[in-house]
Amino acid sequence: MNDCSSCIVRNRAICASLTNDELTVLGKMGRRQRVKAGHTLLWEGDDAPVVANVLEGVLKLVVSASDGREQIVGVVFPSDFIGRPFGKESPYSVTAMTDAEVCIFNRNSFDDFAGEHPDLQQKLLRRTLDELDRARHWMMLLGRKSATEKVASFLLEMADRLSGQGCNADGSLNGYELPFGRQQIADILGLTIETTSRQLTRMKSDGVLALPSRREIVIRNRAAMVELAG
Repeated sequence: MNDCSSCIVRNRAICASLTNDELTVLGKMGRRQRVKAGHTLLWEGDDAPVVANVLEGVLKLVVSASDGREQIVGVVFPSDFIGRPFGKESPYSVTAMTDAEVCIFNRNSFDDFAGEHPDLQQKLLRRTLDELDRARHWMMLLGRKSATEKVASFLLEMADRLSGQGCNADGSLNGYELPFGRQQIADILGLTIETTSRQLTRMKSDGVLALPSRREIVIRNRAAMVELAG
């Protein structure tokens, strides 16, 4: 049983609209699960018996070609929701990029619960539309943008997603720490690590950003970063 009232993503997750009594019922349905970096929670094409809220860590959504090539099609962060309510097969694999923790639910039980709570269904619909917008943006990022545009777009998105780590509301003049390294950034963007590192070094030399450590990013000139992102 989970104590949903003390959940660290309570106010940002899809269950934020539920009353305390409803949260108590939902908490009895869920369980917390630690996911080690590299572990796959859901497999592409397999029956998806669970759905989950991300509590900590970062996970990637991956689709595979018939020859084994993989493409990262999304990255999920704390408060994001993973899985397919009202569905059966998972359209992608979900693998932890860092050690993570999720609040996991049996899909059928969650579907029944969501069917009785219109506010939760509305949040699921909004989440689906947000994911559709993000998928369209991702297609543009991977298919049409140059290496410079890809890295700049990625850093701006990370500034928005990781704003709770201390950067300003506009992502500028302050820093955030990426939860993964340059090789993983390269994998996400479909670049080599050499190209990724070269782009970061050039942005640093141009004064657009600072790199206090291997994973810390400080966007010094957001307007210039936006221009680089195309």
